[in-house]
Amino acid sequence: GSDVLIATSAGLSPVTMVMPETVAIMKAINVDVSRHVPSMYEPLSASYYDIVVNMSGYKLPGKAPKNLIEWKIEDPYQRPEAIYERVRQDLEHKVMQLILSLRKSQKKLAPR
Repeated sequence: GSDVLIATSAGLSPVTMVMPETVAIMKAINVDVSRHVPSMYEPLSASYYDIVVNMSGYKLPGKAPKNLIEWKIEDPYQRPEAIYERVRQDLEHKVMQLILSLRKSQKKLAPR
């Protein structure tokens, strides 16, 4: 989806590193997150983004971003590998739907 978005990530209480289980489950689909450094969600910075996707299950602190999408995502932390796989598939599906939606809206805005 790099033609319609640039993804970044932040959390409400980020861990200091990406869990090895997450690295392994993502590597299985050729996505390397081993060097990703989780960062803290900053409400003031949210205004710089066109879309904010909240997957935490909690209300974001501060003023709500202008384009907020809420995704209910199961937390696989310290759960069996099958849960990690299911969560990965769920996220992949949601991200693809978002990409398709952005592409569709981009076509509507494109000059003819």
